Amino acid sequence: MINREEYVQKLKHQIEQWNAQMAHWEAMSRSAQDRHLNQLERFREKRDAAMAELRRLQSASAEAWAEMMKGTDAAFKSMQEAFESARKKFERK
Repeated sequence: MINREEYVQKLKHQIEQWNAQMAHWEAMSRSAQDRHLNQLERFREKRDAAMAELRRLQSASAEAWAEMMKGTDAAFKSMQEAFESARKKFERK
């Protein structure tokens, strides 16, 4: 089983990757239509929710963190799916 610190680092790395991609999209969106900006804002909201989940996990007790990891995995999986969908739309343009 992965330990807490490794898991936290894994999640932080994923958020950093999302941030880098969003910065790229933001640069592209300056000349794109308003729908790109709307989609980017929705994605930011989801990213912020993932960051909040990460903070909750970091502050969880040793007993609770393993159970919380399941919920966090589900949240990050959903975020990754949304990210891939958004990436495909942005890169099509």
